[in-house]
Parts: sequence; C-alpha cells; structure tokens
Amino acid sequence: MTNILILGGTTEASGLATAVAQKGLRAVLSYAGRTERPRAQPVPVRIGGFGGVEGLVHYLRQERVTHLVDATHPFAATMSRHAAQAAQIAGVRHIMLTRPPWEAGEGDRWHHVPDIAGAVAALDGGARRVMLALGRMHVDAFTAQPQHDYLLRFVDAPDIAPTLPSHRLVVDRGPFTLEGDLALMREYRVELVVAKNAGGVGARAKLDAARVLGIAVLMIDRPPLPLARTTHSVADVIEWLDHSAQRGV
Repeated sequence: MTNILILGGTTEASGLATAVAQKGLRAVLSYAGRTERPRAQPVPVRIGGFGGVEGLVHYLRQERVTHLVDATHPFAATMSRHAAQAAQIAGVRHIMLTRPPWEAGEGDRWHHVPDIAGAVAALDGGARRVMLALGRMHVDAFTAQPQHDYLLRFVDAPDIAPTLPSHRLVVDRGPFTLEGDLALMREYRVELVVAKNAGGVGARAKLDAARVLGIAVLMIDRPPLPLARTTHSVADVIEWLDHSAQRGV
C-alpha cells in the first residue's frame, strides 16, 4: 500500500496534500515547526524535526513509508540533503517538488549574491531604507550592518523582538499582491529589497513592485540541492505515484 511522507512548509506541499487526499492515498505532511499557525490540511500533520539522517531513516522504516516527497523551501538545503540520503538508505522512492527560480526581466535591477553572508557584506556603506524579505530566520545576521533602517515582514509576531537597532516590523501572511507591496514600499520609502530566490507566485509581488518603483534588489541565489528526481508540478508527483502503484512498488 502506498504510504507517503510529504516534507512541507510550502504552498506546493499543501497543494500536494490536497491532491493525495482527493485520491484517497495515505499520507502525512511534516512541518519543521517554524510557523506557529500552519494552515489546516486534509491529511495528518506532524510538526518537528527528525534528528538528522538517522532519525529520518528510523521514521521511514517505522512508519513503513513507501514514497518520500521533498516539498520543502528551496533554501532548506540541509533538509533536502538529509531526505535524499535517508530515502536511499531506507530504500524509499524519492522525488523533489520545488518551484522554478525567479528570473530577472526587463526593468529589473537585480544584484546577485551567493548567500546570507554575501548579502550582509553587500550592505556595507551609507545608510539606506532596506526591506529584508527573508522571513525571520536570518534577520539577526544583519546586525553587522546597523546603519540601515530595516523593514521586516514576518508571518508570525516574534516572541523576542529582532535585535536590529533600527527596524519596523509588519506581520502579514501571503500571498501578497502588487498593489499591496507597492503601497508598503511607498509608505516605508524602501530603497533596496533583499530577497531569497524562492520562486513561486505568492511572494513575487515584492519583485514586481520593486521593478515598478525602480528599486534595486539584492537577490540571494539558491544553495545547491542534491541530485534527485525533481519536478515543479503537483500533477507530475501524482503521475509518479500512480506509476509506482501500477508497477507494484
């Protein structure tokens, strides 16, 4: 019997959970636990880590998982590596469901950096009004550039205030709109946007707004991901699952 573990936390993972529930397939959706109020899902949900590769292998075997779908964020590189390794060790079929990266278009003013450290270093210089569109995980790294006035946008209100000496915090949950992000950037007079190349539709509005307003974007490129079967489509994952079932895998 098909038994699916979906590593989630993304819109794509939620879409897949809905699709497998509609087909009556057995599945569990796993969250890392960073979002305090995750959306209700049509399949059982588990929250928390596994304890590295060994812990994930133990879970896959204990729960008799047959198919592992890595639908985590494109920047969750450690989890993706662990998933690929654990699937191989446990003999579980494995696929990655991810989003194509954003690409700069006409009128965009993007400057690329390889990682968070590169983004922090690129902010050396005079004070600017900077929108950190990164979530809350990496915000404290930017205390190394305290001269800027930072605009932060989190999904949940933090228990502990960010340590940035000059910042304003907006608590909001996407998907965001062009009109909304234009208004936000105008209100806070944003001069630079710092963003991860997460891809997808729900968070793209800030990039479109930056283009309209002529604002530069400091784009953090994606980390390398493991070699694995990869798709950008929920429908492709369902086809992969169906094909496996037909083969009796």
